[in-house]
Amino acid sequence: MTHTDSQPSPPAPPSAADQIEVYFRKGWTDGLPVVPPTAERIQACLDAARLKPGDVLAEIPQRAVRITADKVAVNAVLAGCLPDYMPVVAAAVRGLGRPEFGFHHVGAGTSGPSIAVIVNGPIVQKLGINAKDSALGPNPRPNATIGRALRLVMMNVANTRPGGLDRGTLGGPGRYTLCFAEDEQSNPWEPLHVQRGCKADESTVSLFATNSINQIYNNQAATPEPILRMVAESLSQAGSIALMGKSPGLVIFALEHAEVIRKSGWSRRRVQGFVFEHARRTIADLKRMTRVAGEILPEDERTWHQAMEQPEDLTIVFAGGIGSWSACMPGFGSSRHSGQTPPIPIDPA
Repeated sequence: MTHTDSQPSPPAPPSAADQIEVYFRKGWTDGLPVVPPTAERIQACLDAARLKPGDVLAEIPQRAVRITADKVAVNAVLAGCLPDYMPVVAAAVRGLGRPEFGFHHVGAGTSGPSIAVIVNGPIVQKLGINAKDSALGPNPRPNATIGRALRLVMMNVANTRPGGLDRGTLGGPGRYTLCFAEDEQSNPWEPLHVQRGCKADESTVSLFATNSINQIYNNQAATPEPILRMVAESLSQAGSIALMGKSPGLVIFALEHAEVIRKSGWSRRRVQGFVFEHARRTIADLKRMTRVAGEILPEDERTWHQAMEQPEDLTIVFAGGIGSWSACMPGFGSSRHSGQTPPIPIDPA
């Protein structure tokens, strides 16, 4: 045996499975397997969004955190994003840093709110982001990985982890991922981003923090009123934390309910006004359930507590497939922090 022959062989590079196990041990995952972030994959994400590694996408003063593009790219790769998804992820991260969103309030709440990522504009078709059947999941790759990337950024960059800064009592499946597109073709009015001041040919992301998703069913209604009464009931259910805080609300109308609204000729403002008027509970009801302290007085039976501050606090989106369903999401806001953002432009790749 020669001297050369006696030398030990170099260790084999770790397999992808071995790398994934390292990330599990370090706590860098959401409990599901991740894609190992190579330098090439990270750079491809940065290039797709035309970002430099040190570009600051968001600052969270309460956490003393600056979220830079390189860290976002790492988590986008971990989540399974393709490079083309990075502009959407970057826009969503910018939304986290908006002061009115209230990141610390949302991230640390014991109710464990999820963050819905709502995508509008031409990028929906370009990336194939689902707005139709099963829009809220399970979903194709863009929806699933974009929403997941945002949560991984919260965990790995802003340290929003269960048992730490994330104080969610129960959490929820929407905290893995909750990303969908608006079905602009089924919308009887202008799309969400246009209604809020953007151009139709702009691509945007809007964030909405919610404590729950309640699907409502009505296959008999031929006019909007019965459907909207159910929406109002869902947004004002007595156990919701959103009710007492007069938080914003979100309703997603799927195809059949959207068609009822379209045929009726009702405007967005009329729908908002109807839901606002009916999303309420009497003070007597709230006292019976100890949501409000004190003895029940005769006038409490006819004194109302509205679930929202004003009709405009209801966000209306159209998504989903065939079926007599809609979905209601009570918000997670307050007078200081809305738990939602205006549409955030997605920079073109």
